[in-house]
Amino acid sequence: MGTLTFDTLDATRRLREAGFDEKQAEAVVRVLSESQERLVTREHFDAKLESLEQHITIKLGGVIAVAVGIIIAVLRLPH
Repeated sequence: MGTLTFDTLDATRRLREAGFDEKQAEAVVRVLSESQERLVTREHFDAKLESLEQHITIKLGGVIAVAVGIIIAVLRLPH
């Protein structure tokens, strides 16, 4: 997963210039910085989605194979 950069000093300075006091600016920057840890890149998201699609395809193939087997078994039953 790619690394996102966040200039905390610049963000704090800009918040201070916008009227936040130091404590408020630092709290906002801390929350933003911590929340950034839970973000994913588009590449990571796409890779995970592809993996899930493959998993679903395999599961669906198994279900279809079992269904076909059941249909064949039922058709072979004596009438």
